[in-house]
Amino acid sequence: MKLQSIFRGIVLSSVSIAYVTSANSFTEALTQGKANGDIRIRYETVQQDNALEDANALTLRTRIGYKTGELNGFSAFTEFEDVRITAGVDDYSVPPTGFQTGEFSVVADPEVTELDQGFLQYSNGSFTAKVGRQVMVFDNHRFIGHVGWRQDRQTFDGASFNLKPNKNLSLNYNYINKRNRIFAEAADQDSNDHLLHAAYKTPIGTITGYAYLLEQDNALDTTYDTFGLRFNGQNGKWSYIAELASQSFEAGTIEADANYIMAELGYNFGPVTVKGSYELLGSDNGNYGFSTPLATLHKFNGWADLFLATPTQGLEDTAISIGGKLFQGAWIIRYHNFSTDESAPNDDLGDEVDFEYKRKFAKHYNFGLRAAFYSDADGPGGRVDTDKVWFWVGASF
Repeated sequence: MKLQSIFRGIVLSSVSIAYVTSANSFTEALTQGKANGDIRIRYETVQQDNALEDANALTLRTRIGYKTGELNGFSAFTEFEDVRITAGVDDYSVPPTGFQTGEFSVVADPEVTELDQGFLQYSNGSFTAKVGRQVMVFDNHRFIGHVGWRQDRQTFDGASFNLKPNKNLSLNYNYINKRNRIFAEAADQDSNDHLLHAAYKTPIGTITGYAYLLEQDNALDTTYDTFGLRFNGQNGKWSYIAELASQSFEAGTIEADANYIMAELGYNFGPVTVKGSYELLGSDNGNYGFSTPLATLHKFNGWADLFLATPTQGLEDTAISIGGKLFQGAWIIRYHNFSTDESAPNDDLGDEVDFEYKRKFAKHYNFGLRAAFYSDADGPGGRVDTDKVWFWVGASF
C-alpha cells in the first residue's frame, strides 16, 4: 500500500473520530497540548592544510514545536526549524547548496527555514504508529540517525510502527519515501527504504537484530541492503558492545559486498571511564567500502569528519577514550588511529585527537566546547591536516 493511501486512511479516521466526539473534547485535545523549543548558537572554525581559506561560521538554529493532547489515541506534532547566519560571520562554504563553494573550508550548516517534523501519531498501549515527517533513530545512530550535531538535522518522510509485546521486547518497522538531509532541500533524496529492527533485553545486555533495506530513487536505483546483529550491555563497572553486519550494494551494473565489525570494552574507575574500541568498515577488494548513508556520521570515525564517506579500501578505526565529570559537566578525550582494510600503497590513514567539555546549567541552558585535530599520513584519499573547533550555547524548553 502506498504511503499516501496509508496517510489518507489515518487522516480520514481521525476526522471521523472528531465528528463522533464532542466538540469540547476535540478542542481540549488541540489546546491542551505542549509547546517545545530548542535554540543553539554556535561558532565553528576550520583550518586545513590546503588552498582553501580558513572557515569561520556563526549560526543560530531555532526549533519551535507543538504537540496536541491525545484524543482516542490520536495526537499530532508539528515543529519548524530555522537556521540563520549571525553577525555576518559567514566565511565558509556549503558545496551542496552552492554557497561559496571552493573558497573556504566546509561548514555543513546552510541557512534554511523548513518543516522539521509534522506527523500524526496513534498510540494504544503497546502499539505506536506515526505517519509524516519525523525523526528516526535506531541504537547508537550508526546506521539510522538524525545528525543532530548539524544545525539542520536529518528527518524522514514516512511511517514508523513500534510494538512492545512485553517490557523486554521491541519490534519496529519503518518506511521512508523521502530523506530530508542536512543541506536544506539541496540534497534531499526520494527513496524506498524499509527498516526492520528488533531488540530484546536480557539480564546481561540487549540483543538487537536488524535489516536496513535502502533504495535511493536516482538514475542508478542505488541500493544498500544491510543485515546485522548487535549486543550491548553493562555489568557492574564494565560496559561492552559487539556488532556484526553484512552489506550488499548495487548501483546500475555495479555490485559489491562488504562486512562490518565493531567491538568496544569500557571500565568505570569512579572519577573516570576508559574505553577501547575497534571498528571495521570492510572493503570489497579495494573497490567498495561498507557505507552507512543514513547514519549520524559525525559521531563516528573522528569529529574532524574526514571519513564521512568510507574509502573504497575500507576503514579500520582503533580508538581509546577517557572521560569523566568536572565542574558539574562532562569531558572526554578520544584518540583514533585510522588505516585501510585492503592493502594499498600506504595503508596508514592518519590519526586524530578529539576533545569535548559540555555542561547544563539553570535547568534549561547548556554550553560546550569541542575540538578535533586530524593528522594525515599521506595515505589514499588525499586527506589533509585538519583542525576544527566549536563553541556553543543553547536553551531548551
